[in-house]
Amino acid sequence: MDWSKLICDKRFGLEEYHDNKRGSRSDFLRDYDRLVFSSPFRRLQNKTQVFPLPGSVFVHNRLTHSIEVACVGRSLATEVPLRLRDRYAGQPLIRKFDALGEIVSAACLAHDLGNPPFGHSGEKAIATFFSEGPGAPLKQELTPEQWTDLTCFEGNANAFRLLTHRFNGRRPGGFAMTYSTLASIVKYPYESSLATETGTKFGFFTSEKDDFIKIASELGIIRIPRNDNRIIYARHPLVFLVEAADDICYEVMDIEDAHKLGILPTNLVIECLLAFFPDDRQEKMHRVMANVSDPNEQISYLRSSVIGRLVDVAAQVFVENEDMILEGRFKGSLLDHIPQRELTAYQKCERLSWDRIYRAPDVVNIDLAGTSIISFLMEKLTDAVRKPHLNYSQLLLSQVPQQYEVNHPTLYGKLQAVVDHVSGMTDVYALELYRRLNGMSLKINN
Repeated sequence: MDWSKLICDKRFGLEEYHDNKRGSRSDFLRDYDRLVFSSPFRRLQNKTQVFPLPGSVFVHNRLTHSIEVACVGRSLATEVPLRLRDRYAGQPLIRKFDALGEIVSAACLAHDLGNPPFGHSGEKAIATFFSEGPGAPLKQELTPEQWTDLTCFEGNANAFRLLTHRFNGRRPGGFAMTYSTLASIVKYPYESSLATETGTKFGFFTSEKDDFIKIASELGIIRIPRNDNRIIYARHPLVFLVEAADDICYEVMDIEDAHKLGILPTNLVIECLLAFFPDDRQEKMHRVMANVSDPNEQISYLRSSVIGRLVDVAAQVFVENEDMILEGRFKGSLLDHIPQRELTAYQKCERLSWDRIYRAPDVVNIDLAGTSIISFLMEKLTDAVRKPHLNYSQLLLSQVPQQYEVNHPTLYGKLQAVVDHVSGMTDVYALELYRRLNGMSLKINN
C-alpha cells in the first residue's frame, strides 16, 4: 500500500464536490469537528463504558473514553511521522504525514459510535436475541449473510454503518466523512460470514459491503485473495494506531476507575503500574509519589506515565514494522509486539481486569439488567415492524425516530432499523422506554 493514496481527503458520498483547495482547517479536522457536534457522539455521555454510570464517584462513560482515546491516538500518530521523517526525507509525502494525527484522532472519536447501551453486554444481547432468543425463527427468512450480520452483531461494523448509511432525511454518504477517516475505524476489514469462520469480529454489514469496497479501492488497500467470493482486506495502516490507543486507554483507565471505586487496593494498582518501568525509573517514581499523599493522585501520576510509555513503544513497533504493515503481512496488534517488560506488565493488567473488574458485582449487574432490557426492546420492536397493522405496533412505531426505516420493503431492512434504533439508545433512554412499555413509569393526573 502507498501512503500517498492511503491519505485521502475525498468525502464519501460527496465525491463530485471534491477539490484540493485548502482552508484554515483541513478536511480531516472537519471530520473531527463534525463528530464532536453530532448527536450520536453526544449520546455517548449516557452510555456505559464498564462501570455503571457515575453517582458520587466519577468513572468513565463512552464519551470520556472516546475523548481520551482521541488524545492518545493523536500522540501516537504524531510520534510515528517524526520517526519516519528520515526514511522519507526529501519526498513530497512528508507534507501528507502532517495529517496523520488529524485522521487518527477523528477515527478514535468515532470508534465507539456504533456501540449499544450497557457496554459490551449490549452487543451480546442484540446478537443473542437472534441466535438463541425470540428472533431465532427469522433465520429461515434471511440470507446466510444477513443472518450472520445479526447473530454476530458488532459495534465496530455498526459504527461504519452509522457514518456511511443514508438514513431517512439525511444526505448521501451519511456523515460524509473522508475516505481515510472511515477506513481508519474499521478494525476488522471483512464481512460477517468470515467472523463465524474465524471466531473473531468483522467490520461491515452486508448492506455496507459495497461502500467499504469502494473506499478500500480508492485508497489502494490490499484485498486478501480467497478461493470463494467473501471479502477480506488488509487493514488501513492507521487502524493499528487507533486500536493501540483504544487498548491503552481502556486497560489503564479501567484499572484507575476500579481503584476509585474501591474494587482494587492502592498497593496492588501501584505494583501493576510500576511494572512497566525498569528499576531505576521506579525509584524516581517512588520519590515523586512520596510528595503526594492522595492515593488517587498517585495512581493518576502512574497512569499518565504508563500511557506515555506505551505510546512510545507502540509507535516504535509501528515504525519498525512499517513495510510489513504496508504489505498487509503484519499480524496481531502493535501491543502484541512491544518489548517484553512492557508486554508482561500489560498482560498482568489484562488478567487483573478480567479477574477483579469485569466480574465485579456492579459490572455483572449492569450486564444482567442491560441484557434483559435490550432483549425486551428488541422483541417488542421486531414484532412491531413485522406486524405493523396491529394497534400496539402502530403506537410503538410512532415513537421511533423517522430516520429509521421501519417500513423498509425487506425483512432485513426492517430488522436493521430495529437494531439501528436500539443501538443508538442511551442507557437512560433504554431503561425509561423499558419501564414505559411495562407500565412502570406511567403518570396519571387526578
